[in-house]
Amino acid sequence: MPQLKAKSLEMRTPQATKTAVLVIGGAEDKVHGREILRTFFARAGASDAYITIIPSASREPSIIGERYIRIFEEMGAKKIELLDIREREQCEYRDYQTSLESCTGVFFTGGDQLRLCGVLADTPAMEIIRKRVRAGQLTLAGTSAGAAVMGHHMIAGGGSGESPNRSLVDMATGLGLIPEVIVDQHFHNRNRMGRLISAISSHPDRLGIGIDEDTCALFERDGWLQVIGKGAVTIVDPTEVTHTNEPHVGASEPLTIHNLRLHILGHGDCFHLYQRTVLPAVYRLSS
Repeated sequence: MPQLKAKSLEMRTPQATKTAVLVIGGAEDKVHGREILRTFFARAGASDAYITIIPSASREPSIIGERYIRIFEEMGAKKIELLDIREREQCEYRDYQTSLESCTGVFFTGGDQLRLCGVLADTPAMEIIRKRVRAGQLTLAGTSAGAAVMGHHMIAGGGSGESPNRSLVDMATGLGLIPEVIVDQHFHNRNRMGRLISAISSHPDRLGIGIDEDTCALFERDGWLQVIGKGAVTIVDPTEVTHTNEPHVGASEPLTIHNLRLHILGHGDCFHLYQRTVLPAVYRLSS
């Protein structure tokens, strides 16, 4: 029995050779340990990594793109390309599509999630990324705005520090790479619990994922999410909600939600996206 248990736990422990989707809360460490960026680098193939950086969310895409190029060069990536996509027409470029068909890792930088979606959504380039992620051929990471776009429903903006109400959050359509979730980033750092709960109250069939700065929710293909980094990942699970006044109140009136389930996960903790179960870090076997 102990051997079976150990094997089961080992299967849940991420291996460096597996592809994954890394959803980063922003302000990840780029100078010291670089733990999150190193994890992306390892999952993208380490010294064999061919990394494509897409800085389309940024107002200064070439500047932010060059910063990540230097980081991954220092780590020893085999090849790095910057796809400075500023117009939807560029997603038709054959050389850009070839890069996305050949690379082992794609990195979305921060900036404005609406700008990123406006450029990439429903384009041939995005379809290549989606298909390769689903086939387990590509490791994908997005930080800040690049994290916000991961769900089908996307938090495009809104307020903070208020009790949940519908006017607190502006929703839009994301890129749908992990359609089951609604992601909010810079989470506790910018006091965004109210707006994530507000978003989930309107979309109770989704799972809320709030990610702190320098923190990553790493999604495995088998449904497990693992936390990496210095902050927390907050899971807002509406599966067992028994009542909400959301359909019946005005946009600025306080929302009531009963029996909402909440998990605060730290480094090494795991959560299963479909089973809705938690595996504390203490039970993980060292790799």
